[in-house]
Amino acid sequence: MMSDQIQIKDLLLRTIIGINEDERINPQDILINLTLFTNTRAAGESDDIADAVNYRSITKQVIALVETSRFYLVEKMAAEIAKVCLENPQVEKVRVSVEKPGALRFTRSVGVTIERGRNEQ
Repeated sequence: MMSDQIQIKDLLLRTIIGINEDERINPQDILINLTLFTNTRAAGESDDIADAVNYRSITKQVIALVETSRFYLVEKMAAEIAKVCLENPQVEKVRVSVEKPGALRFTRSVGVTIERGRNEQ
């Protein structure tokens, strides 16, 4: 049972997302949190970056995806982010949280959290 986790917290990006006319024109803030489930034992023992998940590379890929996308739904964005994370062979499972701050009146944010595993993409 794999219990090691790498967390990428509070990645704040701007993109076009939403179904309303103004959302299709004006970029909005999106807050992303990722949990990458992997086995960190080899990296922990060797202290060698070659044995570790390159979370900098994954983060850059997520940024590129989000900043160039024009999704209608946060659910679709989360699913596509999960696919990017699972392209790394060391990532067995990922939890993706995507929030739209201020999307609904009287709320701090609204969002979705999904989990995807290598065999359930």
